[in-house]
Amino acid sequence: MKTLVFFSIGVLFGITLYMSEVSSWFRIYEMFPFNSFHMYGVIGSAVFFGAIITFTIKKFKIKSVLDNTPITIPNKEKGWKRYLFGGIIFGCGWAISGACPGPMFSILGAGFFPILVVIVSATFGTFIYGLIQSKLPN
Repeated sequence: MKTLVFFSIGVLFGITLYMSEVSSWFRIYEMFPFNSFHMYGVIGSAVFFGAIITFTIKKFKIKSVLDNTPITIPNKEKGWKRYLFGGIIFGCGWAISGACPGPMFSILGAGFFPILVVIVSATFGTFIYGLIQSKLPN
């Protein structure tokens, strides 16, 4: 049952990404040289509502709808280097491929199969990071 619920949410999220043009290469391209506010508006509103929802979950100790267990959100570790360098690497990959992880799958769902190269590469990069994570400095 949980799998069906999560799959349905994922499909709706993918349709939303595609219909809002967040997975459009053109929208991503025009964002990087600051030619359009569209993507910044979407990202900014996601950050805004994500912060409010996270605060609400922590403040009122909201429980999961699926199994009634408390939702726990651990605090982030201190430090700026990992976020700076991780963000730079993520942004470069996003600029080169024209897609970040969420829209990659909505692009695939829309039938653009060359995105499989990006999905395989992102999966491989994540696997490599998992192997070297313990060796990286904080």
